[in-house]
Amino acid sequence: MNHSLLLSLLIYLPILVGLASLNPRLLVLAVPFLLYVALGIWEKPTPPQLVAQRSLSPSRLTQGEPAHVTLAFTNSGEALADLLVEDVLPDGVELVEGETRQILSLEAGESGQIVYTIVAQRGLYTFPGPRLTVSDSLGVFRSSSQLALPSTLFVLPIVHKVPAIAIRPRRVRVYPGQIPARTGGSGVEFFGVREYQPGDPLRWINHRAGARYDQTLFVNDFEQERAVDVGLILDVREATNLLAGSGSLLEKTIDATVTLADAFLSYGNRVGLFLYGGAIDWTFPGSGKVQRERILRALARAKIERSQVFDKLSHLPTRLFPVRSQLVLISPLQPDDQDDIVSLRARGYDLLLVTPDAITFEMKTLTSTPNTQLAARLAHLERDHLLRTLGRAGVNIFDWDVETPFHQVAHHALGRSRLRSQNR
Repeated sequence: MNHSLLLSLLIYLPILVGLASLNPRLLVLAVPFLLYVALGIWEKPTPPQLVAQRSLSPSRLTQGEPAHVTLAFTNSGEALADLLVEDVLPDGVELVEGETRQILSLEAGESGQIVYTIVAQRGLYTFPGPRLTVSDSLGVFRSSSQLALPSTLFVLPIVHKVPAIAIRPRRVRVYPGQIPARTGGSGVEFFGVREYQPGDPLRWINHRAGARYDQTLFVNDFEQERAVDVGLILDVREATNLLAGSGSLLEKTIDATVTLADAFLSYGNRVGLFLYGGAIDWTFPGSGKVQRERILRALARAKIERSQVFDKLSHLPTRLFPVRSQLVLISPLQPDDQDDIVSLRARGYDLLLVTPDAITFEMKTLTSTPNTQLAARLAHLERDHLLRTLGRAGVNIFDWDVETPFHQVAHHALGRSRLRSQNR
């Protein structure tokens, strides 16, 4: 029962019964409680005036790593006999060590602190200010308030290192990289034979080709390797991202996107990221460690979105991506996405489709019955037909079973040019 309600009953009930029965002895029973309330009014605390500071160490961490939180506060007002300080944790943050609340008495100018350790899943978390509750020594009157002390915690997805991903877009940049440029020059892979020119290394001389001519030397020519523009498109539409049990298909695709972005950036490419399905969320193309951090932060705040405008891939803003550049679409797909993906290919983009198998993912959480098995078989037939059609349109496809982590299969499937469209 509420403390105030109970106290009111103990005071007013004897008074009302005493007046109704004209028995003065019952009125005396209310006197101790009236004195109790009077003493509480005498000691009624003033609103707390605390100066607080919260530190997160670190404020940027990788999923699974602990963060240490210290909330330090100082009483800048009058003495507080009974003070409850409680640091409020945002949803998704778990306490692993220490306590987030403390009851104490603070004299004027006295300080205190709360220290605890937390872990959190991928995401962007904003800590609100601590909640303060003060009361008199008897607990008659209580008042609560909250300090304005926002703090931000970035929990980034885990980055798994993989070797280079095999892509060969028709448009390359002028900067050196790891992508074959279809032109002769300095490189690793053999490209052809040409006449010797002053300055060519002697080790490039092709003696077998020059043996046919007395006055001409020939040298081996190699394929140049350049950096390219890569546009990563992560599908965050609610219609395609399933929530099966405690797992989310979006978390699997985010893991794949992180791995791909790190692989492309590691070899000097210029990478951009577009989260498709809600509001425009575009990470402008860039390269290097700064761009890697931008993409990780964008993926940290990614969530399932619902939008009537971006419910289909036909509204993808292709002007954000350079013409004839490499696009990588990470999406579980819908049956009506076929024409939109073929349209991207027809516009001159080299398209790599990384599509997790949503049917197998969902079947793991369903009871195996003849009806569910039949439904899964029909869904797999429809999906296989969709992927075959896209493969014939020139789309490179990686059909991925999410039961195996992406980084464990990415190099075998994408490190060599053995994509599905080439085997159809």
